Amino acid sequence: MKMTMSRVQKRAMESLLVVVSLGVLLQLAGCSPPPDPVMCTHGTSNCTITNTYGSFTDRTICRAAKVTYPRTEQELVAAVAAVASTKQKVRVATKHSHSIPKLACPGGDDGTIISTAQLNRTVRVDAAKRLMTVESGMLLRDLVEAAAAAGLSLPHSPYWHGLTIGGLLSTGAHGSSLWGKGGAAHEYVVGLRIVTPAPASQGFAVVRELGADHPDLDAAKVSLGVLGVISHVTLAMQPLFKRSVTLVKRDDSDFQEQVALWGHLHEYGDMTWLPHQGKVIYRQDDRVDVSTPGNGLYDLPLIRTRELIDARAAEERLQENGTDTARCEAAQQQAAASERLNVFTNDGVSFTGYPVVGYQHRIQAFGTCFNSPEDGLLTSCAWDPRIRGFFNYNSGFSVPLSKAPAFVADMQRLRNLNPDSFCSSVDPSIGVLLRYVKASSAYLGKPEDSIGVDIIFYRSHTEGMPRAHADVVDEIEQLALHKYGGIPHWGKSRNFAFDGAITKYPKVHEFLRVKDRYDPKGLFSNEWTDKVLGINGSPNIIKKRCAIEGLCVCSNNSHCAPEQGYFCRPGKVYKEARVCSFFKDY
Repeated sequence: MKMTMSRVQKRAMESLLVVVSLGVLLQLAGCSPPPDPVMCTHGTSNCTITNTYGSFTDRTICRAAKVTYPRTEQELVAAVAAVASTKQKVRVATKHSHSIPKLACPGGDDGTIISTAQLNRTVRVDAAKRLMTVESGMLLRDLVEAAAAAGLSLPHSPYWHGLTIGGLLSTGAHGSSLWGKGGAAHEYVVGLRIVTPAPASQGFAVVRELGADHPDLDAAKVSLGVLGVISHVTLAMQPLFKRSVTLVKRDDSDFQEQVALWGHLHEYGDMTWLPHQGKVIYRQDDRVDVSTPGNGLYDLPLIRTRELIDARAAEERLQENGTDTARCEAAQQQAAASERLNVFTNDGVSFTGYPVVGYQHRIQAFGTCFNSPEDGLLTSCAWDPRIRGFFNYNSGFSVPLSKAPAFVADMQRLRNLNPDSFCSSVDPSIGVLLRYVKASSAYLGKPEDSIGVDIIFYRSHTEGMPRAHADVVDEIEQLALHKYGGIPHWGKSRNFAFDGAITKYPKVHEFLRVKDRYDPKGLFSNEWTDKVLGINGSPNIIKKRCAIEGLCVCSNNSHCAPEQGYFCRPGKVYKEARVCSFFKDY
């Protein structure tokens, strides 16, 4: 029986607003770090691996015969030699395994996982030459803090500092910038050491050292982990600097014009579109002289686990039983409450106003929830799989910058057809994040200057269960990928987004030639990487309700949820799209 609008709204908002208000009180508390993504029943054998969210896109469980945790490059060579000598499949796992697709799965039950969790040290720092060499399992947080201690800054990075340097390089993770070499971390790699399989005459494993001028570096900088295991990474650093950040909220009437300009005006500029509000938050973010006063910090408050669970339950009630009116009012109140919680503080404790000025390592990324002391799950990361907290999809893709204004205009047209549909289809407190990414020399990097788009949205714990207005995000993704020639983020997105994507990389054949030289037997490849690299098979999984899960683009009604009123229909703006649309009186 459906709850009335007022009951849905009241119960949902009580939970959601308590969550955001409690965050202020818990900023200085501990937080249970996420669990190890690799779990074994017998020591280091008979293992499973998942990602930090506890679920891959197809909801299957990945198994492996064993896991090994090398602590030195010598032990890493021995680990690769062991699998190469027996021709076992092997994949690399990072400390927190943040990739959403199945990059970490060895395949089958008899593969091996090599974890870089203990390869987490600084190898050397040359402050005079502004070079820093670290092991590949080092977390971004530890890297930028160690650099700052030596008077250096990593110029650009992703916004989440719970990633390892090896992991973020393998998937092309990035921040936001068109200036200089751009906002992707791999653009600052000037050398690396990678362990690859080898013939028996070479001991089954070798260390390849790639300097700045080595022709294979452009393959290794973004590799999906199919070349081998990165051991050391050398990065070109810059003298420690400060940034000044101001967030400006404006009407979205000139959004399509601004998207082409903003990244050229501000070195670290980005944009967050709030479609249900008709607003855009512009991030004015630039370097300032290091003598400029300020010790600002970019981070999120911690939230009690109980409140995360309650908030998820409220979200589920709104999704499954709420009306558009209830969802929109909840979205408006949630967004307003979130705005009162500033992710920036002027001194690490309190926010007193913009601009927020701080050192690069304190402004470039956040992630308190994964690096705080254990507190017995009193608090946790919102997506920790041990609790029934937030459970979302994260679609990441990029559109050529030259086509971004037209893409934004189409998104706005879709919004204008039914503004209420965006209240539940896009997270109201996060919106649609747009970041700038410069064209890369990396073979699997961005082929041209682009705007990267991130959309976080509701995912049901029940397989095949539709979400409210599921067609909205699906049409936006198909707009980006098909009409405007976009490409998915290697570490995000659902299966269908990768179908045919590899054909948009002009240097993929150069990459595959390096892959065949480094790992001719394909030991470091798995079923997923073979599919997305166009070697064998398709990333699509065709079955009932596959479009609801993002495993396919629907071609008939069975791919949606016809029993619940969701049918495969053309998009509302992009007529070539095929999405699961809801019909009330079916």
